Amino acid sequence: MLDTMTMTKIVGAFCGALLVYLLGGWVGESLYTTGGGHGDHGEQAYLIDTGEEDGHGDSDAAEIQDFASVLTEADAGKGEKVFGKCKACHKLDGSDGTGPHLDGVVDRGIASVAGFAYSDALADKSAEAWTAENLNGFLENPKSWAPGTKMSFAGLKKITDRADLVAYLQTTGN
Repeated sequence: MLDTMTMTKIVGAFCGALLVYLLGGWVGESLYTTGGGHGDHGEQAYLIDTGEEDGHGDSDAAEIQDFASVLTEADAGKGEKVFGKCKACHKLDGSDGTGPHLDGVVDRGIASVAGFAYSDALADKSAEAWTAENLNGFLENPKSWAPGTKMSFAGLKKITDRADLVAYLQTTGN
């Protein structure tokens, strides 16, 4: 029969075995990993030159095109759908949200919305305007285009998405 003492021994044995299993996994991981932690990868021992500049070996023909030519074929309707990613922080009705309003942003001065507290990164560019090219660079990677920006959005990787969004923003006047 299973009495209390026998059940306690079984549970204790199971917990002890689990502890040994977890400690063994931890010791094995610390012995056989390079780089010292989770997610770290060792340095690549050698590089094979494939002739590609992006380092991934696959080229995207849309990325090679210049933004102006892609913008001429952009679809503002699709850009309105892409703007759905922006709606959480930006508005088109002239009022500011977490970010400044974006109606009439194309060719408007950078950091020019009165009363909005811009980051120093964008305030330093206030002499420039939000041209289609500047918007393209910012939308591709905000942190790279304006290091120190408060905008936490990672960016739009597809050039067609950026062109569609700029085409849509061109339709939203003051």
